[in-house]
Formats: sequence, structure tokens, C-alpha cells
Amino acid sequence: MEEDRQKALRLLEEGQKKGAPASAIADLLGICTRSLRRWGHAFAAHGFSKDGRKGSKRQVSHRFSDEERGRLIETINNPRFGDLHPAQIVAILAEEKDYVGSESTIYRIMRQEGLLNHRGRSRPPREKREAPVLEATGIHQVLAWDITLLPGSVSGQFFYLYMVMDVWSRRILGVEVYEQESGRLASEFFDRVCRDEGIYKGMATVLHSDNGAPMRSFTLAAKLSELGVIRSFSRPGVSNDNAFAESLFHTMKYHQSYPHRRFRDLLSVRAWVDGFVDWYNNEHRHSGIMYVTPNQRHFGQAEEICTRRQQTYEKARELNPRRWSRHSRNWSQPQTVKINHPRAEKDVSQ
Repeated sequence: MEEDRQKALRLLEEGQKKGAPASAIADLLGICTRSLRRWGHAFAAHGFSKDGRKGSKRQVSHRFSDEERGRLIETINNPRFGDLHPAQIVAILAEEKDYVGSESTIYRIMRQEGLLNHRGRSRPPREKREAPVLEATGIHQVLAWDITLLPGSVSGQFFYLYMVMDVWSRRILGVEVYEQESGRLASEFFDRVCRDEGIYKGMATVLHSDNGAPMRSFTLAAKLSELGVIRSFSRPGVSNDNAFAESLFHTMKYHQSYPHRRFRDLLSVRAWVDGFVDWYNNEHRHSGIMYVTPNQRHFGQAEEICTRRQQTYEKARELNPRRWSRHSRNWSQPQTVKINHPRAEKDVSQ
């Protein structure tokens, strides 16, 4: 190392005598100009160039001996300190009149020994779960379900609304209201829905939900496996992954018929829910499916309705072309419904 620096300084001196600039010589050698100057000053003052970088190998008089280092590692691995961090360990040992090292020294040695991980029974951080990516091009391909609370007659009392919808058509396929939530009730609920909708093994239907206890229950998992339904789950804490179900609950709880106070009993809740489902499926003009009702799209009537709308607009444009600066409105139905598909990036170069 010392010989290389001396050689670089000789080349710098020879080059400068011939008129070459120091920066050009430094670039040729692949060394910073300031480094060459610093080496030159060190040789002129001390006759040698000392490596003063922080990470350089040098003899430190107060460095821990192997025996001291081993004692420190043995101490921090003691079961009594298994779930404590160095600041707590140092404080406890000081009370016991025992000194094995400073807090910073313990941290440094733990880092070097690979001991800076989750200690004791603390759980290590989980890897981020990938976003579920789903796509539906027809009915019964992707279903979304969830459970929401409806207030009972007494403060703190709630009824549990189980709901499943078809993502492609937005149609509510089934609802049930119970006084509790459980995997058994969810299993019975989906058994009826699949039987009524004609969903059978081999259709590869995907059921998407959040991570609630009934959704993750073994009872429901066994039933869905029997029915041939594939489970899909949202990422923890990401409500947008189940946006279709959440949006439906928002529409329900902000509907004009939703009670301002509380439901009297279970029968009154079920009666109101039945009325809402009938309105939602048969009358609600959904913006996501070009303002047709979920039943119209589910049962194949939406294309004819949208074609009729398109013809109406084209005829209006022919009668008054000056009112149309561009093409008429596109009334075509969305053919694909996606969950968490990446958005197409806009071309900013144009």
C-alpha cells in the first residue's frame, strides 16, 4: 500500500514536470486529486502516508480481549436477558455491581455476531403479502363477500349481515342476518348460495374476502374445498383489496330507507335487508356497469340496453351535428372487471 502511494506520487511529479495538469494525471490513475495532495503533504511532513480512515485496521489499546468479548456474549445470551435490549441489560448489571461493557459496545458486538434480531418470544416482522390480482370476464368467476354489523335495539348489541356478491355483474347472490358470526354459519351460508346459483366443482370460482375469523375458519375452508371454490384474501389492513364489498356496504348504509336509529329485533333486520337486496338487484343503476341494474347485467340484458342507448345518441348526433364537437358517448359494457390490476402508465413523452 505504501509503495503504491509512493509510485503514484512519483508519476504525479513526473507528469507535472512535463506540463500535464494534476487532475488529468489523477483521472489517469483513477485516484482523486485531493487524495494525491494529501499523500504528498503526509510524505513531506512525516516521511510516510498513514491510513487514517475509520475502518482501517489499527491497533487499539482498549479493544476488548477475546476473554472479555466471550464473557459479554455469554452474558447477553443468558436466558434472563433473552427478551431485553442492551440499555436494560446494562442497567440491571450496574445494579448488581457487574460491568461487562458499555451499551454502545454491546450493540457493536451484537451487530458483529449477528445477534441484533428479535429476541425471546417477540415475533419477527412479516414479509409484505403480495396484492391479490383477480379478473372476471363473466358471472360466477370472482365473488366477493364480507360481514358487516347492524345496530340492535340495545347499545353494544349488533346483528351480523353476511353478504356475497358477483364481482362481474355486481349482483348480490345471497344475504343472511345472524346474531353472531362464526365459521359454521358461514359454511352453511355458502352451501346454500352455491346450490341456488348452480356453482359446482370444476368452475374454478374464486371467493375473495378480508382476513376476518369466519373467513379464515377451517370449517369454511373445508366447505369451500368441497364446493370447488378457491379462496382469496386481502392484504392485512388494506380495505381497498375488498373494495367491491365495502362499496356495497356503503351504498346500503347510506340508502334513504336505512333506519336513523336502531333495528328493533332480528326479524325487522331481515325484513329490511330483503327489501334492500330487491332494490339493489332490480332497481339500482350501478355506475360501474354503465348504469344498468345488477340483474340486467347478470342475466344478459345489459348489452341490448346499451346498444339501444348508443343508437339513441347516434341518432341525436345526426339530427344536430353542430352540438357534437367530438364522438358521441360510449355506452358499451365493461367486458372485464379487475381487482388490483396495475394501472397502465401514461406516456408523458408525447
